[in-house]
Amino acid sequence: MKRDFLTLIDFSPSELKDIISLALKLKEERKNGIFRKYIENKKVALIFEKSSTRTRVSFEVGVVEMGGYPLFLSKNDIQLGRGESVKDTARTLSRYVDMVMIRTFEHTRIEEFAKNAFVPVINGLTNEFHPCQVMADIMTIYEKMGKYDGVKLAYIGDGNNMAHSLMIGCAKFGIDISIATPEQYQCLTEIVAKAKDIANETGSIVETTFDPYEAVKNADFIYTDVWASMGFEDETEERKKAFIKYQVNSDLIAATGKKTYFMHCLPAHLGEEVTEDVFESKFSIVFDEAENRLHVQKAVMKWLFEQFDKNV
Repeated sequence: MKRDFLTLIDFSPSELKDIISLALKLKEERKNGIFRKYIENKKVALIFEKSSTRTRVSFEVGVVEMGGYPLFLSKNDIQLGRGESVKDTARTLSRYVDMVMIRTFEHTRIEEFAKNAFVPVINGLTNEFHPCQVMADIMTIYEKMGKYDGVKLAYIGDGNNMAHSLMIGCAKFGIDISIATPEQYQCLTEIVAKAKDIANETGSIVETTFDPYEAVKNADFIYTDVWASMGFEDETEERKKAFIKYQVNSDLIAATGKKTYFMHCLPAHLGEEVTEDVFESKFSIVFDEAENRLHVQKAVMKWLFEQFDKNV
């Protein structure tokens, strides 16, 4: 049976830690100029219904570095953008390629695609989840701390796909997380409940609050995202008013009471969700996260192919 990488909910803590360990190995190999053909001659379709910098480049480079062939497909390049059903697109592409990565809108859309595809499917981002980004984030946290247990991350801002995936990811890895959002932009209650269930099993803490200063107490990492994600641009001015007290600035960083790293999935809007002095500080690790997208996604692809080959 094939495995898909749609949300971190679908994986055990040990499986996720194995993927991070593999990503660290692949990063070291690349650093030493070693490029093994782990997915030689594999064809990977990269479907983008939402634009991207990091997701597109990291996946394309990752496939090439492991000996495969990436096929970039925007919504305007295929019939999916002209009304062909998700089901038919999945069944067609499965006859041509060995894996599909999709960056799209509603999460149900990628679930339908994965259900009808015969090959592994990776979530490059949906409105509800962004698992590849969070795996890169957790890899970065591990590089800085050398552990998962006893680490705290505070997320400040919109209760969006990043907040959802960070909550699930931290719970899976045993990392404590506190999320502060405005009341009208909270995380989905069912995802909060799921994260708390997972945290009960791993021994971590999942908290939600409306107070950013409460959330950051004793935090090792402060994370934020744009106030108006793709698809919500028409709400930009309204959201600026709602989120003004949720800006990550030097005062909020100082409120942790300890050395604290700053994280962001990028792109950032300086002067909105984060001030320039924080973004450019020596404790900002945003480009470490961005680099680790490449290594994590290579690890995810290699791991999924290995699982698929076992079951063919």
